[in-house]
Amino acid sequence: MAWNEPGGNGNGQDPWGGGEDRNSKGNRGKDQGPPDLDEALRKLQDRLNDLFGGSGKKSGGGGGGSSAGSSGAFILVVLAVAILAWGGMGFYTVDQQERGVVLRLGKFSETVNPGLQWNPPLIDDVTIVNTTRVRSHEHQALMLTEDENIVDVSVTAQYVVADPKGYVLSVRDPDSSLASASESALRHVVGSSEMHSILTEGREILAVEVKERLQRYMTDYNTGISITQVNIKNAQAPSQVQDAFDDVIKAREDEQRVKNQAQTYANGIVPEARGTAQRMLEEASAYREQVVSKAEGESRRFTALLSEYQKAPDVTRERLYLDTMQDVLASNPKVLVDVEGGNNMMYLPVDKLIQNSGSRQSSAASGNLRLDDQSLRNVTSQVVDQIRQNQTTTRREGRQ
Repeated sequence: MAWNEPGGNGNGQDPWGGGEDRNSKGNRGKDQGPPDLDEALRKLQDRLNDLFGGSGKKSGGGGGGSSAGSSGAFILVVLAVAILAWGGMGFYTVDQQERGVVLRLGKFSETVNPGLQWNPPLIDDVTIVNTTRVRSHEHQALMLTEDENIVDVSVTAQYVVADPKGYVLSVRDPDSSLASASESALRHVVGSSEMHSILTEGREILAVEVKERLQRYMTDYNTGISITQVNIKNAQAPSQVQDAFDDVIKAREDEQRVKNQAQTYANGIVPEARGTAQRMLEEASAYREQVVSKAEGESRRFTALLSEYQKAPDVTRERLYLDTMQDVLASNPKVLVDVEGGNNMMYLPVDKLIQNSGSRQSSAASGNLRLDDQSLRNVTSQVVDQIRQNQTTTRREGRQ
């Protein structure tokens, strides 16, 4: 029989749940329909009323007031839940190495420090910035030097965020601004330097100048970026002419090596020459002192001899004669001739005396003394005359 036939509503076969056929356990029958939305909302309101002290269901005319009170309580609960969810969304944590830039309705409000923070959602916008992480940017390009040569330079700039406010608000893209500024600074410094300096000993100076100029750009732009280090990774000639530049560099290295060797030789020979010159000066000074002292001694000896000669001329003259003969005969061979009367006569070979004059001059020169030939002849003449006088005296005595 169809479900809508007369008399059939009470048999529990309404597909939309108009009638219920419950078994002994209180469950629905096999022919249950979809739940009623109004009934579900009503049950939810009843439960909320029970939780917040509602009066429950009322009969008759009080049904409208009960429904209005239930709707108000429901709205309050929804608002409370929404407020709690909104407030919970405002909590956030800032790490030790980070700082937070707070924008309130699009305008800068403050910079928050590390810790647990809260800001009202949808009103404040918080941007977290890491202020301790070292970031790097690398740039490589072909550049023209001051002497109109082309070099391939690769540079790396390391930086940190020193001012979070400037980093977030002053420039739209600080990292892109840093890339453009680093290229500008590098081209300016390379364009003011010669190629030889860039390829050899001028790299450190180049890095320092690029760092100073790049930091000046970042400060002028108020990007909040602090440049910590700039490194010149590579600086070389273009690959097309690299071999020729290698030869030039080797030639310059050889030139420097030869200069160093010459400087080393000069450092060794100049002090030696100065030492030799000083030694010669000292020897000359010593010779001068020796000659002066000896001359002074001879003059004093002559003065003393003159005084003695004035006191006793004969004795002094005899003493001088004996000293002279001793000096002359001590270094010359002597010949003794037996003469009648028992007296021996001594002859001095003049040729030997003259021959020995050369040796006496050499010995006098070695002893810093000077004896000329005329003085030697005078002494020899005196000796010969004295010998002849002695011979004459001896002969006279023999005749007598």
